[in-house]
Amino acid sequence: MRIPQLSLFIENKPGHLIAPCRLLADAGIDIVTLSLADTQQFGILHLIVREWQRAREVLEAAGLVVAVTEVLALEVADQPGGLVELLSIFEKAAVNVEYMYAFTARLGNRAVLVLRFDDVDAAITALTRAGVNPVSPVHLYDRLEEG
Repeated sequence: MRIPQLSLFIENKPGHLIAPCRLLADAGIDIVTLSLADTQQFGILHLIVREWQRAREVLEAAGLVVAVTEVLALEVADQPGGLVELLSIFEKAAVNVEYMYAFTARLGNRAVLVLRFDDVDAAITALTRAGVNPVSPVHLYDRLEEG
């Protein structure tokens, strides 16, 4: 249910984004999805990879600081209002979504979002009460490979 996400601070300068991507490519580790947010001085690169432990080791061995956080992957109807339905669950439960980003691949006719919460346990409780199950990592990776 919970998906490990790697987060790296990288300098907001030309050429600095390629380093972690190249390290993972050279190690044969595929990036399933990513997000990059910037500030004036640094960027925060969020990565989801199947082999997250090995990816962390590769990145840290190269001197990069890597944080591992837990996120949820949720399917959402790919239609007007689909996201509103999902976000309403968290609004009713007073659960804060810190950030989210989308997978580029779809699962059937549904989009897949990655969400980071201030309280992942409260988010899971709210989803359970609403009858919504997060996508398990194994199920997610296997279905994306099939598509």
